[in-house]
Amino acid sequence: MTSSANTAASRFRTLDLAYIALFAVLMAVCAWITVPLPKPLVQFTMQTFAMFMALLVLGGRRGLYAMVVYLLLGAVGMPVFSGFRGGMGVLLDTTGGYIIGFVAAALVYWLVTARLGESLPVSAAACVLGLAVCYAFGTAWFLVVYARNVGPVGLTTALGWCVFPYIVPDLVKLALAAVLSRRVKKFLK
Repeated sequence: MTSSANTAASRFRTLDLAYIALFAVLMAVCAWITVPLPKPLVQFTMQTFAMFMALLVLGGRRGLYAMVVYLLLGAVGMPVFSGFRGGMGVLLDTTGGYIIGFVAAALVYWLVTARLGESLPVSAAACVLGLAVCYAFGTAWFLVVYARNVGPVGLTTALGWCVFPYIVPDLVKLALAAVLSRRVKKFLK
């Protein structure tokens, strides 16, 4: 390899790392934008918007890495989660499954777009499928942790607290991310 080829490859990796870090920070900032709701409802945040933006702008692989970086930052105690919280206690709480579910959603997005391409319809469908996986993982986590801490709760009740009120807002966030990501991608090229 020539020196210029090494520089180009190194620059590409540096840009990847910068974009991954940028979208991990975007996840944190969007987590801080909250609408507090009474317990046991999950807080309304803009995290899903940031997840959609990361996936639609960066693609599956780099988007997944951004979700993992965000999760790790929070796990080690950085206040990147909603309410300026961080630490394993947040992840092990009732809503921690939804945060971990962002990684699962990104993995689903990556797998779908790797097989079917990254056209807008495929990317949107992959985001919706990933969101469904995030909801499923988070709700299962919620049921287990809530039952251990408070007492058993039915699946329908948990879905009413944690999923149903958020479906329409999350789909609106996906539509907004789809529009904005096309514009952002133009600047990143």
